[in-house]
Amino acid sequence: MTTTLRQDIAHTSRDILVDAERSRRRPLWTPAFSLAVVVTLGLLVLSLLVGQFDVFADGNFWMFGITRIPRTVALVLAGASMAMCGVIMQLLTQNRFVEPTTTGTTEWAGLGLILVMWLAPTASLFVRMSAAVGMAFLGTMVFFLFLRRVSLKSSLIVPIIGIMLGAVVSSFSTYLALMTDSLQTLAIWFQGSFTGVIQGRYELMWIVLGVTVLVFLVADQFTAAGLGKDMATNVGLNYALVLFMGTAMVAVATGVTATVVGTLPFLGLVVPNIVALFRGDDLRSNLPWVCLVGISTVTVCDLVGRLIIAPFEIPVSMVLGLVGGVVFIGLLLRQRRKGGLVT
Repeated sequence: MTTTLRQDIAHTSRDILVDAERSRRRPLWTPAFSLAVVVTLGLLVLSLLVGQFDVFADGNFWMFGITRIPRTVALVLAGASMAMCGVIMQLLTQNRFVEPTTTGTTEWAGLGLILVMWLAPTASLFVRMSAAVGMAFLGTMVFFLFLRRVSLKSSLIVPIIGIMLGAVVSSFSTYLALMTDSLQTLAIWFQGSFTGVIQGRYELMWIVLGVTVLVFLVADQFTAAGLGKDMATNVGLNYALVLFMGTAMVAVATGVTATVVGTLPFLGLVVPNIVALFRGDDLRSNLPWVCLVGISTVTVCDLVGRLIIAPFEIPVSMVLGLVGGVVFIGLLLRQRRKGGLVT
């Protein structure tokens, strides 16, 4: 580890401790948080009402229960869980540019899906999801092993390694899809759209609710792990166990979301950075905000995708990719102005 990197980590740890101390006693139900709750609920009501059929017309209420409610529930679960996955990854890697789509986790989940389609074409949705979760866990652990073996002279190296690994895995998945004539299916999986979320196809999403609750229960351990391995170990934290637990949570949330919805690019990058920009880095006090902003962001992007070329729809991944790309560049420029990018 270079002297510069040690100094960067020391400064980062000190900043995190200062921010955590400032935010420790912040009340949750502030006027701003109440307003955020009202805005989020308003967006969810819009999600229930916006579409190509009138929910108030005679005979359409059954369609409302089959399509609109499952879609809105999936928006809530996917938005909250993937935003929190970004927080976990950023704390474990001590890097603000990391989230499941920039570490290759999503691509590994896709590889699990295509392997199941190749080896067991008639497998149930649960089996496909299990394979996606397993491969996502394996891929994330490979990513952490790579990080241990490279010299981190720049904060950009971490997401570059993840994107590189993801590209290699994605290429292999595409090759398998071509060999098994399932390229179109693979493209649909990674399209990232809530169009196909209907009753009977979204129930697995409730699994990520358990992940979300678990993150709230162990938030303090992730915050301590975000101080770095040496400092976390010195305060009595089992760093390896927390790393394993965080990787498992990210794998479960990413695998389930990839199976039901597809890829939601940059969501885990944009939301935690926006929240941290205004509130600091204390995970426990930020978690409710991360959930709300994650739900609002994915709901707004889904509504835009539904309305912009109605009666057709644009996949939410396209809107998220555009928004996330702009925010990602903005973060890079902001980090450069602060002198955080060493090239």
